[in-house]
Amino acid sequence: MGRVLLWAIVGFVVWWLLRPRRKVAAPPRAAAANPVAPPEAMVDCAACGLHFPASEAVRDGALVYCCTAHRDAGPRVE
Repeated sequence: MGRVLLWAIVGFVVWWLLRPRRKVAAPPRAAAANPVAPPEAMVDCAACGLHFPASEAVRDGALVYCCTAHRDAGPRVE
């Protein structure tokens, strides 16, 4: 029983001594590896009311549409 306890203590000490070295050996993580895109203005389609990014808009004068089919159909009438 004494030998098992001795080996357990020796194993723990070895683990404790090697633990900081593993952290140092690991390469540092890049904080900006996945840059987050800035928020974009949202607009709504004049035909169906769908909200979508302004960069994806199909424009017809002052009106914006989500697709060419809705632009061709014209604005919704309520």
